[in-house]
Amino acid sequence: MNAPISSSPATAAPSAASVHGTVDARFAAVREELAAVAREEPGLSAQLAVRLHGRQVADLWTGPGVTGDSLFALYSSGKGAAHLVTALLVQDGVVDLDRPVARDWPEFAAAGKAGLTLRDLLAHRAGLLGTPEGLSSAELADERRLAELLAPLPPAWAPGSGYGYHAFTVTALTGEVVRRATGRTLQEHYAERLRVPYGLDFHLGLPETEEPRYLPAQPAPAAAAGPVPAGLTALAFNTHADPPTDLVAYANTRGVRAGGSASSASVGTARGLAKLYAAAISPVDGRAPLLGPEVLAEFTTPHSPGVDLVTGERDHFLLGFEAQGVRYGSLSARAFGHSGAVGAQSFADPATGLAYSYTRRHFTPVGGGGAPENHRLIAAVTTAIRREGRSAR
Repeated sequence: MNAPISSSPATAAPSAASVHGTVDARFAAVREELAAVAREEPGLSAQLAVRLHGRQVADLWTGPGVTGDSLFALYSSGKGAAHLVTALLVQDGVVDLDRPVARDWPEFAAAGKAGLTLRDLLAHRAGLLGTPEGLSSAELADERRLAELLAPLPPAWAPGSGYGYHAFTVTALTGEVVRRATGRTLQEHYAERLRVPYGLDFHLGLPETEEPRYLPAQPAPAAAAGPVPAGLTALAFNTHADPPTDLVAYANTRGVRAGGSASSASVGTARGLAKLYAAAISPVDGRAPLLGPEVLAEFTTPHSPGVDLVTGERDHFLLGFEAQGVRYGSLSARAFGHSGAVGAQSFADPATGLAYSYTRRHFTPVGGGGAPENHRLIAAVTTAIRREGRSAR
């Protein structure tokens, strides 16, 4: 499926690190960099897909039993798909960023939240990170139930005073606004408007028929224990629950994958995510870019300056999407996307027409955000783009 397109594919045999797939000859250094990463992390199971102006220029994979069609648990990568759906509904005039949430969802007005808007939810300013007693895996996986549990709670900080990553809850909140306004869930909108029309191998709710391609998530190699999360961080990542959430066991539960929480239970391939982000900004499959200039500008404008109260990152978010230019210096300030807990990273950069997706099966010892090798892989991609631009002149 999704056969790679390459006008000048590299024809060399797979490297000693067994990197498979195809890459445009002008991006051969990207294959070499992935091979170097794989040599340094024996047993790495990963995929890398890159599109430029909608056209696939790299489709690579490495690892025991891995193919380009292997499905990985991609956790928060689903937030990017959900935010793209929300952007499309804003573009259609179906939902309004600055309409108080409580007008569509009256229960949400409780505990001083009557003035919060959809924009506040997307910008991680709502302060609804979890519940004081913690949540079960079943509750985390059920966004309708999660929204019901969050609605009566007071925010963790005074509205307007800060922001923090809503790791498990952001799409339960925005999804409930979408459901109240349209009568359909984020997942239903995603399937109808994106996954099916574009043939995206990225799922918010994995069908039983696709289960044979799923490679279970694996824990990171043994590493020195870090500090135990506390305060807002523990609340956001549900580590204060009894028992604390085990992300590996969570993703490897069939019911979680079937439920398709956009915040925590996405499943897919690098190909699927790269095509998703390419379609957002570039012509794909004969269709115009999904996002028009006005909405694209709105969703790629920084919305939450300062320090994230949960993760400690600075200037973490655009609107919904993570600000990728803050993390990766070779990207523009408008680069938007989302990472996944296992180390996955996917984004689009409107300044260059780049769409990038890197997926992993194993967690990294450092944890959080995109895996460290993304810095090297993204640098190889952007260097190749700059060289291509110079040669075109």
